Amino acid sequence: MAGVALVIGALAVTATLAVGCAAAGAASVRAVRLAAVADAAALAAADAATGAIGGAPCPRAADVAARAGATVEDCVVDGVVATVVVGAAVGPFRARAVARAGPAP
Repeated sequence: MAGVALVIGALAVTATLAVGCAAAGAASVRAVRLAAVADAAALAAADAATGAIGGAPCPRAADVAARAGATVEDCVVDGVVATVVVGAAVGPFRARAVARAGPAP
């Protein structure tokens, strides 16, 4: 009987670790995708600020973020440099990413 309890305990620990690693991996992938969304939103805002595309910078950033399933939490345009903070739900948590775009100095 002690062997059965040991095997069941080992399986429970292994399953718990596997679920934890899978959740951490999924959160990591979502964070990388969110960083890419922040980059795209900041580029769209900077393009709008320079006049390369029409529209206001922050609504452009919000449109790009919304198409990717994220929301713009903050958008600051200083001249032609845009700083955008995007966020999205990752399970019960909220992930954020920040990006800045504009012409090279």
